[in-house]
Amino acid sequence: MPLDHSDFIKKYHTPPDQAAITHKRIRKILISTLILIVYVVGCVILAAVLGIDQSTMLAAALLFLLAAFVGFTVQDFLGRQADKEKERLVIREVLEGSRGARLITDGADNTFFANQRFFELCGKKSLPGLPALAALFEDNAEAFNHFRLLSEQAHRGLTDSIELRTGHEERERWFLVTAQPIAGWAGYVHWRVDDITRQRDLDRSVREEREKLIDFTDNAPVGFYSTDETGRFVFVNATLARWLGTDIQTLLSDGRLHTYMVTPPMGALPHDITEKGGVRQVAEITMKGPYGTSFQAQISQAVHQEAEGLVRTRGVVHDLTSEREMRRALEASEDRFQRFFEEAPLGIVLIDSAGKIKDCNVELAEMLGQTIEQIEGKSFRDIMSEDDRDTVFMAMSRIGQGEQMSAPMEITLRGHKDVSVQMHARRFKGSDHIVLHFIDLTDQKLLEAQFIQSQKMQAVGQLAGGVAHDFNNLLTAIIGFCDLLLLRHKPGDPSFGDIMQVKQNSNRAANLVRQLLAFSRQQTLRPKVQDMTDILVEVSHLIRRLIGANIELDLVHGQSLGLVKVDVGQMEQVLVNLAVNARDAIGDKGGKLTIATSNFENDKPLKRASESMPPGAWVKIEFSDTGCGIPEENMVRIFEPFFTTKDVGQGTGLGLATVFGIIRQTGGYVHVESTVNVGTTFSIYLPRLSESEIKESAEDRKQEDEPQGDLTGTARILLVEDEDAVRTFSTRALTNKGYEVLSAESGEAGLSLMEQSEGKKIDLLITDVMMPGMDGPTMAKQIRARYPDLKIIFISGYTEDKLKDHMGDNIFFLPKPFTLKQLAAKVKEVMG
Repeated sequence: MPLDHSDFIKKYHTPPDQAAITHKRIRKILISTLILIVYVVGCVILAAVLGIDQSTMLAAALLFLLAAFVGFTVQDFLGRQADKEKERLVIREVLEGSRGARLITDGADNTFFANQRFFELCGKKSLPGLPALAALFEDNAEAFNHFRLLSEQAHRGLTDSIELRTGHEERERWFLVTAQPIAGWAGYVHWRVDDITRQRDLDRSVREEREKLIDFTDNAPVGFYSTDETGRFVFVNATLARWLGTDIQTLLSDGRLHTYMVTPPMGALPHDITEKGGVRQVAEITMKGPYGTSFQAQISQAVHQEAEGLVRTRGVVHDLTSEREMRRALEASEDRFQRFFEEAPLGIVLIDSAGKIKDCNVELAEMLGQTIEQIEGKSFRDIMSEDDRDTVFMAMSRIGQGEQMSAPMEITLRGHKDVSVQMHARRFKGSDHIVLHFIDLTDQKLLEAQFIQSQKMQAVGQLAGGVAHDFNNLLTAIIGFCDLLLLRHKPGDPSFGDIMQVKQNSNRAANLVRQLLAFSRQQTLRPKVQDMTDILVEVSHLIRRLIGANIELDLVHGQSLGLVKVDVGQMEQVLVNLAVNARDAIGDKGGKLTIATSNFENDKPLKRASESMPPGAWVKIEFSDTGCGIPEENMVRIFEPFFTTKDVGQGTGLGLATVFGIIRQTGGYVHVESTVNVGTTFSIYLPRLSESEIKESAEDRKQEDEPQGDLTGTARILLVEDEDAVRTFSTRALTNKGYEVLSAESGEAGLSLMEQSEGKKIDLLITDVMMPGMDGPTMAKQIRARYPDLKIIFISGYTEDKLKDHMGDNIFFLPKPFTLKQLAAKVKEVMG
C-alpha cells in the first residue's frame, strides 16, 4: 500500500455516460468520413483540371490523409490525456480544499485516496485508512457499532450519514461521518468525516438558552399570554396559569380571555380588554383566581392584525395584588427596620463622608448620656477619646475606599461618662455613608474582672485548703492526746487546768481552720432544719455585746418565716461576722444595725453580687447599718480573702470571705448595696424548704438524736494513717474502748496487713484520704474488691464533697479534727 500522499493521486473522476460517448464518436466518424470524401473528390477534380496523373494525385492525397490521421490521432490522445489530468487536478483541489476529511476506499477497504485533513485526523501514529477511522470510535462501543453498520450499508450501495462521539486521545469530539458508494465503481466508497464538535456545542448552547428562556418565561414574575381573534389562548406562561388557578394545558385547550375576567368589557371583541379596543390596550381588570378568589391585574396588550382577518394578541399581566402586598410588606419592613434601629440593644450611628453624625439610635444616646438631638450633626471626632481618633479614622478611610473591616475595634466613647465599646463598621452599598455599631463592653469588662477575681479566690482557696488539711492533722493529734490526758487527770488535778487550756486553744485554732475552709467552700457542714428566728434570738445576746452600747440593735422578725437547712454553728459565724463588720463601719460615732428576716420569692433569675440567683423560694436575712458605706471601687473586692481596708492588726480580711463561702456552700446567695456616708445592706438568701423536705429532714434528725449509749466495742479494726501522731492517738483511743486495732502508716502497708490477717476477719477499715504513695480511696477500692461487705470510714481534713465519687454503701466520713468521743461515737454508729 502506498505511503506517500502523492502516490494516492490516481484516476479520481467518475467515467462519463457510455451511450453519450458512443454517440459522440459516431458523429465524429461520420463528419471525418464526409471530409475525407470531399477531400478525395477535390483532389481528382484538381488533377483533371491541372492535367496531373490521377493515380499519382490520389496516392499523394492518401499519403497526406494518412499523415493527417496519424497527427490527429496523436493530438486527440494528448488532448484527452490533458483533459484527464486537468480533471484529476480539479478533483484533487476540490477534495483537498474540503473542510472535512475525505477518504476513498476500494472494494477491499484499501485506501484509494485520502486528503491532507484525513492525514491530520488519523495522526502520525496511524496509517490513513478505514481502520484508522474506525479506531477513533473504539472507546465508545455504541459509536463503533454504528460505524460498522454504516460501512456495511455503504458496501450494499446505500448512502447514509451518522453523528458519532469519540473520546480519542482524551478529547471528546463529535464527527458527522458520511459513506457514499461511487456510481460505476463497484465497491468504491467515498467517506467524508466532518468535525461537528463546535456545531454541537453551539446547538447545545442554543437549546440550553431556549430552555432557559422558556423557564424564564414560565417563572417570570409577570404573566404572558397570546390569544387569537376568538379570544382563545394560544400561548400562556406558567405564572399566569398559576394566578388563574389552573394549568397551561387547560388554558390552551378551551380557555378564553373573557372567561377569566370578573367583569368583561361590554361590547368588546373577544380578544380585547377594553371596550374601544385598539392596537395598544392598557387596563386594570379584576381577574378570577383559584378557589373562587379574585385579584387585581394590570394588563398591557398589543393587537396584531394578520392576513384573512386573523388576530394575534401579545399580553403582559401584572398582579397588582402582589405588588400592593409587596408595597405593604416593604413599608412593614421599613417599619421593622426602624424599630430594630431604634430598639437595637447596641448603639448604631450613621456617618457621612465629612465625618458628621447623620443619625443614631436611642441605645447610643443612652450610652453617652445625651439625647439624639444633641448627638446628630456633631462631628464623630467629638464623641471619641483622643487616643482612639487616629486609629479609628484610618480604619474608616480604608472602609470608605471599599475595604472590609478585618476585626472589630475596642475604643472609648466620650459622653456624660466614658464608655468602653467594641466598634464594627461597614460602608453602605451605593453610598459614601458608613454605619457604625457599638457594643457596650462595660458588663463584659466587669465580668472579666470578676473572672480574674474568681481565679484568684480559687487559687487562694486551694492554698488555704491545703494549709487547713495539714493543720487539721496536727489539731487532731493535739486534741486527741488532750482527751487521753483528761482520762487520767480529772478536775482538781493540778494538771487539769493546763490540759484544758491546751484543748481550748486547739479548738480556737480549729475554728480558724474552719474559716479558712469556709471561704474556699471546703469545710464539712452538718446542716439541719432550722428556724432563722431561733438562731437570731440565740445569737442576738452575743451580737449586742460585740457591737457595744453606742450602736442600737433592731431585730425585725418576719411573719410565718420558712425553715432552712443550715449548719447552726456556721450560720452563727456568718451573723457574728456581719455584725462585727457593721460595728467597724459605724465606728465610735454610734448608729443603728437592723437585722430583718422575711420570705422572698422570684420567678426569674436575679443578679446577686457577681452571680445569678435562679427562680425559687428563699428566706431573706438583711443586715442594714448606718455606717460609712463601701466605695464603689472596693465593691468587687469585699469578698476577696485577706482583703481589708482596716489598719494593720485590726482585721484579717477573712470575715466577709468566710460569710460568702459559708452561704454559697449552703446553697444561698449574698447581695450588697451600699452608699458612701449613708450605710450598707447585706442581704442573705437561703433556700426555703418545702413541706416534703421538712418531713424528710425530721425523720433523719430523729434517727441522729437517738442516744448512742455505750461507746465500747470488740470489733477488729484496720487503721491506716500516715501522720504518726494521729495514728497513735486513734489507736490508743479505740483500744481503750475495747477494739482490736491494726495500724498501718501507708496504703501499701494497709494492703499488706490485710493480706496477712486473712485468718482473722477485719470488721472495719478506717483510713486517711490523702497519703503519700497509694491514697486511701485507691487502697479501699482494692480491699473492697476482695471484701465487698467491709465497712469503711474515711477521715480527712478536706470536705466530704471531695469523696463524692468514692462514697457508697457501708462507706462513711469523719472530718478532722475530731475528739476521742467523736471517733468512738462514729465507730459505734458504723458498727451498730
